[in-house]
Amino acid sequence: MSVKSSISLTEQQDAFARSLVETGRYSSLSSVLQQGLELLRQKTEAEAAETDALRALIKRRLEGPKVSAADMEEGIEDMIERKRRALRVDG
Repeated sequence: MSVKSSISLTEQQDAFARSLVETGRYSSLSSVLQQGLELLRQKTEAEAAETDALRALIKRRLEGPKVSAADMEEGIEDMIERKRRALRVDG
């Protein structure tokens, strides 16, 4: 079902949309705007999904087991040593 709407575009937006129709990429200005809105909807949904995933990760990390500063330091030193050995760098 289609709904008619009145919109305002800048001259630059109008020229761009019309060029897409004139070059045959889209059949009408409506098609151009529909595609643009569809892309914006997809982007918005993807950003919401990413935000939800980040919130879940942060919550899991905050509620999960904690690592002591000493254990963290030891882990970092082990990682640095492995990298040095892999790259054959003297420490």
